[in-house]
Amino acid sequence: MVNDTQGVTPQQESYMLNDLIGTKVLLHGKKIGVLNDILVRENGSLPVVTHFLVSRPFGNPSLLIPWDNIRVLTVDEIVVNILDIKEYEREPDISLIKLKDHILDKKVLDIEDRDIDVVYDIRLVSLNNQLLISDVDTSKTGLLRRVGLGWLANKLSNSTDKNKIISWKYIQPLSAPLGRFKGDVRLNIFKERLAEIHPVDLADILEELDFKQRAEIFGELDTQKASDTLEEIDPKSQRELVASLNKERIVQLLTHMTAGQAADILSVLPYSEVRIILHLLDKQHVHKIKSIMNKQEEDIENYATSRFIKFPPDMSVEEARNKYYQAAKDKKVVMYLYITDDKDKLLGVVDIKRLLRAARHKKLKDIEVSNVISLTPKSTLRQALHLFERYDYRAIPIVDRYGTMLGVVPYRDLKRLKHRFLE
Repeated sequence: MVNDTQGVTPQQESYMLNDLIGTKVLLHGKKIGVLNDILVRENGSLPVVTHFLVSRPFGNPSLLIPWDNIRVLTVDEIVVNILDIKEYEREPDISLIKLKDHILDKKVLDIEDRDIDVVYDIRLVSLNNQLLISDVDTSKTGLLRRVGLGWLANKLSNSTDKNKIISWKYIQPLSAPLGRFKGDVRLNIFKERLAEIHPVDLADILEELDFKQRAEIFGELDTQKASDTLEEIDPKSQRELVASLNKERIVQLLTHMTAGQAADILSVLPYSEVRIILHLLDKQHVHKIKSIMNKQEEDIENYATSRFIKFPPDMSVEEARNKYYQAAKDKKVVMYLYITDDKDKLLGVVDIKRLLRAARHKKLKDIEVSNVISLTPKSTLRQALHLFERYDYRAIPIVDRYGTMLGVVPYRDLKRLKHRFLE
C-alpha cells in the first residue's frame, strides 16, 4: 500500500461533481475503471473528501481508494497510486456521505417536508492537498451538466444561475446514519441557521416558496433580519408578506429601516393601510417618510438634461467617431449616442463601446438598438429608479407620445438624489 505525503497534483482550483463522475481512473498508465462516486466526511464547516469509489468492468468489485492515493485529478483522467488492488476491494463506511448517491437529485430546503429546489451538481474545491465541498448547484446549467450536456451548460451560464448556488454551510444532510441509501434523505436549511444567511440570499430563497412557506420562514426571523430581508424581496412578495403581518409587526420592521426603505415598502400598500401604519410610527420618522414618498411621485422631466449627443441615422461609424470628441464637450451624457431624425424623433441608441467596435463603413442605423427603453414626461421618480435598477442603464431618454426626444435622465443624478432623499 502506498500512502506518501506528496498529495494530488492540482490541475484546477475547483471541480463540478458531474464533470468528474464517469472519468476514467488510471493505474500505471492503464485504465482500471471509472469514478462512480466521491465520499466525504463532515469536518467543520466544509466536508472533506475521504475516498473515491471506482467502478470496474466485467463484474469486478468496486474499489474504495483513499484521497491520499489520488495523484492526478482532472475531468479527463484520474491517476491513482496503489500497490495491491485487492486491498481496496471493500465497502464504504456507513458514516460517510456519498455525494452522487446521497446528495444529487435530492430536495433543498425541507421545512416540514416541503421543498423548493433540487441539487443538480456539487462544487468541490482544492485547498492544501484536500478536496472540500463548497456549494450545491440548483441551477438550470447544473441540470444540464447532470444529464451530460456540460458543453451546453457552459454556453448558457448566466448571472441568474449564480443565484442558484447555495453554500454548503447552509445545507446539511439529516443527522441519522445514512447507510445504504433508501431514497429518503433530504437536505435541510435549519431554522436556527436562518440568521446566518445574508438578506439578499434569503430573499432569493423566500421568493421561490409559496406564500404559506414564505410567511412561515419570515416569521422565524428577528426584527432586524426580517427588516433587511423584506427590503430585498420583489414588490409582489413584499406586498403579500406585509399584508399577512399585523400592524404592530409592520411598525417594528419599518422602525428598523431608513426612511427611504420604509417609503419603498409602504409604496406597495393601499393608501388606507399606509395611513394607519404611519399613525403608529414615530412622528419624526413619519415626516421623513412622507417627504420621500412625495418626492418619489415627482415628474421625472424635472431631472432631465438636454446635454446629450444626437446623430442622424445615415452618419457612418467612422464619421461618428471623428465627431464624437467635439460633440461630447460640455455634454452630461456621453456614453450613449441618440439617433434621431431631422424632427428629433428618437430612432435608436448606440452605446459608445458598440461604436468603437463596429466596422467603419457601417451606418449608425445599422448598429443602433431600435427597441429603446424610455420614459414619458409624466413618469415619476420612482418609476425611473425602477427602470434603472431593472435594466442597469446609465441614462434613459424621455420622449413624448410622438416619440420626439425631450431629454435624458442620467442615473448618476438619481443615484445622488436617492442617497439624499430616499435614504
